Amino acid sequence: MQSLTPPYRCALGRLQPQTTDLDAIKERGWRDQHILVVNASDERLDFIEREIVRRIGERLYGEGGKRHG
Repeated sequence: MQSLTPPYRCALGRLQPQTTDLDAIKERGWRDQHILVVNASDERLDFIEREIVRRIGERLYGEGGKRHG
């Protein structure tokens, strides 16, 4: 009979909060360090804003969502 070993747990995991509010992290990043994390398909943005985000992303990082080869 095989015994199941528990999954490895990182020692730093206990220092992180158990529940993560991603919007709160994004807000704090913007307020503290002016880092903006935006999903280009965020429904809170209108068409023009989504298009601007998409173009900025493609300018900085190349075309997204397309596989090469």
